[in-house]
Parts: sequence; structure tokens; C-alpha cells
Amino acid sequence: MIKTEAFPTWQVPQYKTQAAKPSPTATDYELAQSASGGDISAFELLYERHNRRVYSLCLRMTQNASEAEDLAQEVFIQLFRKIGSFRGESAFTTWLHRLTVNQVLMHFRKRGVRMEQTTEDGETPVQVVAGTENPLQMPVVDRIALDKAISQLPPGYRTVFILHDVEGHEHEEIARMLGCSVGTSKSQLHKARMKLRGLLRKHAGLR
Repeated sequence: MIKTEAFPTWQVPQYKTQAAKPSPTATDYELAQSASGGDISAFELLYERHNRRVYSLCLRMTQNASEAEDLAQEVFIQLFRKIGSFRGESAFTTWLHRLTVNQVLMHFRKRGVRMEQTTEDGETPVQVVAGTENPLQMPVVDRIALDKAISQLPPGYRTVFILHDVEGHEHEEIARMLGCSVGTSKSQLHKARMKLRGLLRKHAGLR
């Protein structure tokens, strides 16, 4: 699990701690503005608010606790560097989410993880694995089984499934993120759902 203490300030020496602590009720945008001006206390509060969410997303995408922790720390290092570019045009959580996804995808590219080969590049039937329409609202036992099944998916299938069915991105956005066609994204999702269906049926003892 990612460390929950304040983010180590020594990693970014250009930031200086301000005497006045930011208000715990300050909005993310207000904290981001203060942090961009050099207030490390504001950045630490952003870290405390969002580090678990960032780690959880990294873990879902990598299915590796050690990689997820390293990536989450790297996300916040990147956030240190880019906090001044946040203009409040979208929610801070949305902006940080994109930063996190991009960091994980860059990690995949460095590892040579590619999208699985597909034979079709057009529309595929929209099929949802029964009971997984909203994974975050599934019963705990079912979610454990789903998480286990997701971990067994090939990386390309898993990435598209998480981005679309768990994180709620549209295929057009996923295609831009992954550098593939919309049809390939749809095909990957279709195949991921079918593979998940088989894995979940196997878990339930069904043929």
C-alpha cells in the first residue's frame, strides 16, 4: 500500500513551506493554486486527499502492488512539476485521473505491453458480463471474484476493460490514450468481457 504520510518534500526543493497552513475545507482548485505558488502544505493536503485513489487506480491497471506503489509516487512527482498547469477547467479529480492513467500507460509502453491482436476493426456486439454493469456497486464477494478474474486478463484486455467499464471513459477517449482505433478499443472490450464471462462462470462452478 502506498505510504500515507505527507509526501516527502525533499524530492522537490524548489517548493517552500508557508507559515500559514491551508484550511482543511479549501477546495482542490484553491489548494492547487497555492501549491503552484510554492506552498508545500497545500500540496501535502492534496496528496493526503487523493493518494489512496491514485494508488487504487494504479493497482487496478497493473495488478501488481509494488508497481502500483512506485507508479503512484511517480504520479505525485509529476503532479509537483505540472500543478501550475491546472486551470480548473475540469474537476481536479478528473485532471489527476488523466495524469495517473497516462503515467500507467507510459509504464506499459516502456515494458513493451501491447494491445492484443484483433481480427476485426469495426463494431462489435455490446455485451456486458451479467452482474458487472457497475463493478463498484457489486456485492463484496462478487467484486473479489471479479477482481481476481480481471487480474487474469491479458494486459491489453484488462486496460480497456478498466478504462471503459470501471473508469467510465468513452471509446473515443480510450483510443486516443492507447493510440489505437475506436474499433480496436471496442473489440478489445468485447473480448475482455467474453473472457471475464468464462472466468466468472468457472469461479461459480458453471460450465
